[in-house]
Amino acid sequence: MALFFNTNLLRAPLTFHSIPLSPSKQFPNYSSLSVRCSSTNQQSDEIRDSDQDEPKKKKRLSEQSSWETKDSDGKDYLYRLGAEADNMNIAVGARAGVIDSLFAGNFLGKDSDIVFDYRQKVTRSFQYLQGDYYIAPVFLDKVVCHIVKNYISHVLNAKVPLILGVWGGKGQGKSFQTELIFQAMGIEPVIMSAGELESERAGEPGKLIRERYRTASQVVQNQGKMSVLMINDIDAGLGRFGNTQVTVNNQIVVGTLMNLCDNPTRVSVGQDWREGDITHRIPIIVTGNDFSTMYAPLIRDGRMEKFYWQPTQEDIVNIVCRMYEKDGITKDEVATIVNTFPNQALDFYGAMRSRTYDQSILKWVEDSGGAEDIGRRFLRQRKKGELPVFIPPEQTVEALLESGHSLTKEQMLIMESKLSKEYMKKMDEE
Repeated sequence: MALFFNTNLLRAPLTFHSIPLSPSKQFPNYSSLSVRCSSTNQQSDEIRDSDQDEPKKKKRLSEQSSWETKDSDGKDYLYRLGAEADNMNIAVGARAGVIDSLFAGNFLGKDSDIVFDYRQKVTRSFQYLQGDYYIAPVFLDKVVCHIVKNYISHVLNAKVPLILGVWGGKGQGKSFQTELIFQAMGIEPVIMSAGELESERAGEPGKLIRERYRTASQVVQNQGKMSVLMINDIDAGLGRFGNTQVTVNNQIVVGTLMNLCDNPTRVSVGQDWREGDITHRIPIIVTGNDFSTMYAPLIRDGRMEKFYWQPTQEDIVNIVCRMYEKDGITKDEVATIVNTFPNQALDFYGAMRSRTYDQSILKWVEDSGGAEDIGRRFLRQRKKGELPVFIPPEQTVEALLESGHSLTKEQMLIMESKLSKEYMKKMDEE
C-alpha cells in the first residue's frame, strides 16, 4: 500500500479520499489501492492528474535480484520455478541469466548444475567386482547381441525390440551375470529396481523411468560410453498375483515402457516438446521370475525379446568353480558338491560358503570381548584400529557339505511345517 505525502500541506486540515472499488472486483490487488493525503478535494485531483501524466514504472525487487530476470524464452525465474516438479529449485542449478553471476561465478562454468554429483550416482560402476568370474556363453551372446543390435538399429532393415526380458528361476544369477557383461563391455548402465515402480503420488514412477532413460542417453552423448537402462525384478512391481490391486502407477509404468518401445528417440519428462530434443536409442534389459503375470501387450515380440535363463550342469559347475577358486577347491570337488545338492539355485552355493564363516566369526566376537560388550568395544576399537585380526576359515569339502546339509534342512522345515496352517487350524474345523 503506497502512501503519498505533501510536506507543504502538513498544517492544513487533512481529508482522506480512497479510490472506489470496481464493481466487478470486490477484492482487487493491493497494489492498485492507494491512500492520499490532501487539504482539499482540488489538491487531491491535481495530484491524481499529475500521476496520470507520468508513466508508471514497474517496481523491481532489487537491481541485483534474479527473480525477475528473463531467460531466452522470455520467462522469468518464478515461471521456471513453477514449471519444475514439486516447485523444487534443485533442478534449476546455477543457470547463466537466471542466477546472478555473483552467485554462479566462473569457477564452475556459466552453466553449472548443483545436483550434478547426485545425478551421476544414478549410473552404476563396478569397482566392487574384483576377481575372475565365469559368464555363461549363451547368456553372454544373448545380452551382447541385444545391446549391439539396438545401437546399430538405424542401419538394420529389421524391427529391433527395445527391451530384453531375462527371466527364469530364483537365484540363478540373472542380474549378476548381466552386470559382469556390462563390466566386460565397458558399459555404464542406469539400474532400477522394482521398489521404484510404486509411489504415493501418481505418475512419479513413470516419470522416473523417463528421466533415467534420458540420463542413459546423456551418458552416451556426454561421456562417449555405451549405456543401458536395466530394471531388476520387474514382475515384482508390475505383475498381477491373485487378487492384488492394479494401481494407477502400474498402468502408467506399463504405458511408459510401451511408449519407449514404440518411440525410443522422443522421450518427454512432462515438459513441452521441443523439435530438437532427440535422445539416443537406449536398450532396456529387465529381469524377472515369471513374465506371465505381466501385461501381455508389453511383453509381445515386437517390444520385448524374451530369454529364459536356466543354467546347465556345466554352467553351474563352472560358475561355482570360479566362486571357490581362491579357496583351493578343485573342479572335481566342485562337481561333487553340485551333484550332492541337485536342483539348487546358484545362490545356494554362495550361501553355503558364507555359512562356513559362522564359527570363525563367533570366535572373533569372543576375542573382541564377548557378545555382551561387542557394541561399545567394536565401535571404539574399530575407530582406534585395535580390533583383533579376523582369520577366515580354511575351506574344505567336508565343511562345505556340512553347511549345505544345514541349508537344505532349513528348506525342508519351511516346506513341511507350514505353520500358517497351524495358526488357522480352527478355520478348518469350522
